[in-house]
Amino acid sequence: MDVVGRIRDQWREHYPELDLAPIEVIGRVRRLAALTNQLDDEVLDELRLSRMEFEVLSALRRAGGGLRPSQLTKETLSSGAATTKRLARLEEEGLITRSTSARDRREVDVRLTDRGRSVIDRAFPAQLERERALLGPLSDDEVAQLGELLAKVLDPIDLGG
Repeated sequence: MDVVGRIRDQWREHYPELDLAPIEVIGRVRRLAALTNQLDDEVLDELRLSRMEFEVLSALRRAGGGLRPSQLTKETLSSGAATTKRLARLEEEGLITRSTSARDRREVDVRLTDRGRSVIDRAFPAQLERERALLGPLSDDEVAQLGELLAKVLDPIDLGG
């Protein structure tokens, strides 16, 4: 029995009348998220990046061009203040540049530097490899099915989607 199963059983002793089925899924999703965050942190520490800084670099790399800070805030589900702080640090590290937008001088464009692109191009494949290893016990069909089921749960509540 895994940790979540033990937790469910302990709650069942105190609340036998409650439907504890959500613990089976949400408890495991939370545990998986915590464990993957720990693994990510180990690798990102070597690159001197936080998880959220990695997310900013990832968003910029996926966009293939510049993004406004407000777009990065939405993309990373962060506050504007947190995004500003992250951008300042990433700029200080030489991973991004911020410049006045050619479209609208009131806006700022954030772009990856060559160094920032190099960092994310090393970090992302390594992250993907770790995630693939975590899903190793599942077949390709099971991975696809799990992804579809989680998307079905997230769809009505994901404001960033």
